[in-house]
Amino acid sequence: MQQPQVVVGKCGNRKQVHVVVSMKSEIIGFTDWLQTPPGAYLLNWERTQFDETVSDIFGYHALQLGTAELDTLLVNRMPHRWLALESLPALPPDHPAGSTRLKDAASTARGSASPAASSRKVAFLTDSGALPFPPGSLDLVVLPHTLELGRDPHATLREVERVLVPEGRVVISGFNPVSLWGLGRRHYRSDDTVSAGPPYLPRTSELIGYWRLRDWLRLLNFEVESARFGCYRPALANQKWLDRFAWMDAAGARWWPIFGAVYFVDAVKRVRGVTLLEPAWKTRKAPAAAPAVVANKNPATTRSARTPRI
Repeated sequence: MQQPQVVVGKCGNRKQVHVVVSMKSEIIGFTDWLQTPPGAYLLNWERTQFDETVSDIFGYHALQLGTAELDTLLVNRMPHRWLALESLPALPPDHPAGSTRLKDAASTARGSASPAASSRKVAFLTDSGALPFPPGSLDLVVLPHTLELGRDPHATLREVERVLVPEGRVVISGFNPVSLWGLGRRHYRSDDTVSAGPPYLPRTSELIGYWRLRDWLRLLNFEVESARFGCYRPALANQKWLDRFAWMDAAGARWWPIFGAVYFVDAVKRVRGVTLLEPAWKTRKAPAAAPAVVANKNPATTRSARTPRI
């Protein structure tokens, strides 16, 4: 924690001494925050939600953009699954710098730097607003806190809409500003000088509200299929005290569901006027028409034809 700074001021003939504590060191990065008890609590809840959602999404190509510490595609059965980051993970101070930095970081994803980090391989680095995929090439895109941690969430969503196939899915998780965690973040901001206090949320560009996100998705022709909230306990740094508030998860889901610290959204890309074609092996051949006997409608003609002439 940062040491308090003593400021001596003068008001008339009297000197005033102010003790000021800057909170800039209290607001930590997202990767470091995930190692705290609230971060582990968040990861456990989100891991369950992602596993339940992506397990039944079928296709060929899936992409997770950001948050290497959480394997959102673990139970998904698509043959091609990638993890992409916007920047290289931070390496330990004693890590040798050089040309092997990219290789080591991509192969370990900070596995040696953090016990909470994942050992998944990073496929490539990319800007979330310029994905290296042709239009309509992905079946699933997962954004775990990618919008609020990125520089331009609008550009990210536009790129996701571009690379998804019709009826493709996007799964998004984010912090809810209308919650205990969101209100705590408003009080302990990194650009304010306030009294010392615990870090509530990691450093993010801007928290995006749930209804605001729904409006963005609607403008891009996404239809929200399911949405839920979770993590109702206060973000306490002590694991013992965090466990004592476990009763708030059941109570919050029943009595104040929209005030959870995290929201989870599953949306589908809708394209008007597009008819999905079935694979060729599903096309059935039309049965051949059987020959039918046509009866003569003129009985007189039939009788005269059968009667021999004399």
